Amino acid sequence: MAARTHKSTASGNGLRPRRAKPHKRTRAGGAGVNGVPGIELGPMTGYIGYALRRAQIAAFTDFIGSLRQLELRPTIFGVLLIIDQNPGLPQSAVCSALGIQKANFVPLLNELESRKLAVRQDGIADRRSYALHLTAEGKALLRRARELHAEHESRLAKRLGAGGRERLLTLLDQLTDAAGS
Repeated sequence: MAARTHKSTASGNGLRPRRAKPHKRTRAGGAGVNGVPGIELGPMTGYIGYALRRAQIAAFTDFIGSLRQLELRPTIFGVLLIIDQNPGLPQSAVCSALGIQKANFVPLLNELESRKLAVRQDGIADRRSYALHLTAEGKALLRRARELHAEHESRLAKRLGAGGRERLLTLLDQLTDAAGS
């Protein structure tokens, strides 16, 4: 496997390419891309963004499977958590916290209401906005979802090894802090 060349820091009078250690994989998961053997990914295996995306897919696949029995999707789980932690929060604040566009949030909220998991109440400060609250059914479902989520987190942490979860979260925080998030 050939080593990839990356731009280096300034050295002497200018920039000099340096040779990086080759990444241990040249194919996604060692068996090709999405189970298709023989697909070379080349330098993509060393790209942070690509690695983050592949990790997200792996984590979400497990998470979606964990919540399937409750008929919850990760976005709905996040909405329930935010409302539970912040009863009376307006819709716009939930959207901002989770990065959901307001137009996409209305169908989510309609789903929560039709399943009797959350209710909209008139806002105190502004009657044009709604304060969101979980129902007793929503709180019960969220309790069970949190148990399933804890099992999911445990599986991921086990794959990362001792101290891996904390190291990964620290590195991800560094990326999001640098991006101004």
